[in-house]
Amino acid sequence: METKVLTTLEEIKVYSDPYRLQILNAFYKLDRAATVKEVADELGEVPAKVHYHVKKLEKIGLVQIVSTKEINGIMAKYYLPFSGTIEIKRKDTNNEPSANEMMRSETYKLLSELYEQNKERFFKQVKSTDKPYASMINDTLYMSDEEARYFFQEISQMSEKYKSKKRGEEYRAYEFFATNIRKDSDS
Repeated sequence: METKVLTTLEEIKVYSDPYRLQILNAFYKLDRAATVKEVADELGEVPAKVHYHVKKLEKIGLVQIVSTKEINGIMAKYYLPFSGTIEIKRKDTNNEPSANEMMRSETYKLLSELYEQNKERFFKQVKSTDKPYASMINDTLYMSDEEARYFFQEISQMSEKYKSKKRGEEYRAYEFFATNIRKDSDS
């Protein structure tokens, strides 16, 4: 599985934008190469607004053009989102406190937005039906840093075979969100 590593403040700012996260989710939901217009329709937005943000995502490699097609004299570009793991690794900023603080702030903003969007989807599902199916795990696991990286990699690899849409009434879409946080103490 491919990994995209975001190392600059600009890359993290592009990725942490709440609207861009919604655009990426729309691409994943469509589960195929899609045009900006199709994503805009999925979001109920105007294509020009979506196009601006897709170009930002394309610049840092989180979406890419996979084909083009002429439709009524207009060249339609079909994009796919990055399908691997996205990691954030801060570059050494020569101990510049302001740069370090900005990176920390943008990383926090990104994680907060990811949590918020997933929390909203979770509660929406729980409220939407008399018999919702939603589950959550909150455990403390004990392992070395290497084991923790491997564990998270295994989860990510295990989920790959379920990411493509399958057809048939026995298949349902399930949202999956996981974090891996090292505790420095048992508090």
